[in-house]
Order: sequence, then structure tokens, then C-alpha cells
Amino acid sequence: MTRALEWTRLRRRRLGTEILIVLGLSLGASAVYSIVSLLAKVTLDTPLADQSTSLNPQLNEREWLDLTYRLLAIFFDLVPVMLVLYLLALSGGHVFRRIGFDFTQPLRDLGRGGFLLVVVGVPGIVLYVVWRLLGQSAAVVASSLDDHWYTVPVLVLSALRAALQEEIIVVAYLYTRLRQLGWSKWAIILTSAVLRGSYHLYQGPGPFVGNVAMGVIFGWCYWRWGRVMPLVIAHWVIDIISFVGYAWAVSLFPDIFS
Repeated sequence: MTRALEWTRLRRRRLGTEILIVLGLSLGASAVYSIVSLLAKVTLDTPLADQSTSLNPQLNEREWLDLTYRLLAIFFDLVPVMLVLYLLALSGGHVFRRIGFDFTQPLRDLGRGGFLLVVVGVPGIVLYVVWRLLGQSAAVVASSLDDHWYTVPVLVLSALRAALQEEIIVVAYLYTRLRQLGWSKWAIILTSAVLRGSYHLYQGPGPFVGNVAMGVIFGWCYWRWGRVMPLVIAHWVIDIISFVGYAWAVSLFPDIFS
């Protein structure tokens, strides 16, 4: 009995350490930088509403170098995603089937993804406008890339990168590990949602609240469905609309989006 208890405690410590390392290599680090970025913004004399932050900045004036840097950044940002899939695979079983990241239910996943797009994506845009009008969000420049032949493909890949990072690490991986640590359903959902909101704090308090709400909805759906694919689909489409449609939004509503 004593040996079994010691083994359980050792396993819990190892899982806790693994979680900290994974988050430190990925979105946990983003959360820390995001908090510092928000502190930097609110301590300036310029009001938050008059400041801006860029999600997809140009990385070099020369086209081939800009494209190279962009593709390398996307690839290396996905390495932590590969790491958590590998770590989950070590636990045994078919990791992709276990977290619902496969193509076994394409129509159902598309339908559920569309449902989340409507429930989360549309209100999210409305909330962003409200936060901007209330001065609780910096202007989010979704794309500052020049109009090159690769602009749209790179933005689509960037949207996919964000969807895979957030939904596989913050939902599929974290939910699996926290369950193994014995956490309750709502403790897991709320912890994941607050983490999701925290690495968006660089945009301001408003987007933090909006992303926490998104995290609760996505988390509850993952708990119920047991599949991360609908979350990835919805997140990908939401970001594609945000990134690619940014120039159109600026032309129509310059006071809000520029």
C-alpha cells in the first residue's frame, strides 16, 4: 500500500512537471509575455484605445526573406503541438482517436464546427467592437503584411497554426493531463479558459474576458463531445475571417479596426 501511494505521488509530480514544461515552451510563456505587454500598454500616457497591436507583422522587406521567416515561425510554433501529441501517445492507445483529432466523423465535425463558429465567432466580433468603443481594447491589426502573392496563403496557415496550438495544447492535452491528476470537470474547464484568456491580454482586458468565455464554451463542448476536431475547425475559420478579412473591415469601419 505504501509503495503504491508513493508511486501515485511520483506520477502526479511527474505529470505536474510535464504540464509546466509544456506550457513554458508554448502558450504559458505567451501568457507571461502578454501580461507584461498589457502592463506596458496601461502604464503609457496614451489611452489603451489609441494603441494597437499586430498579429501578423511583416518580418522582412524582401519578399523571399519575409516568406521564409513567416514559414519558419509557423513551423517552429507547431513543434510544441507535436510534442504534446508525442507525450500523449506515450500513455498508450491511438492518440489521435483518443482526443478526436482524426477524420472518422467529417460531417459531424464540420456541423459542430459550424455551430461553434456561429455561437462564438459572430458574438466575438461584436464584443470586440464593444470593447473598442468602451476603450477596453487596443486596436488589433490582424494583418500588416503587404499585398504579396503569398499573403493570403500565409494568413491561412497562420490561422491553422493558432487553431492547432490553442485547441490541442490548451484543450486536448491539458484536459487529458488534469483529468489524470484528478481535477474536477469545471476546475479543468475554468483553468483552461483563464489560460486562453491570459495569452490574449496583450489586446486588453476586453479580449481577455471574451476569450475566457470562448474557452468555457469550447471546453464544455470538448468535454461533452470528446473530440477536438470541431474546435480546430471553428477556430481556424474564425481566424481566417479575422486575418484575411481585416483589410475589408478597416475600409468599412476605420475608426474601430484601424
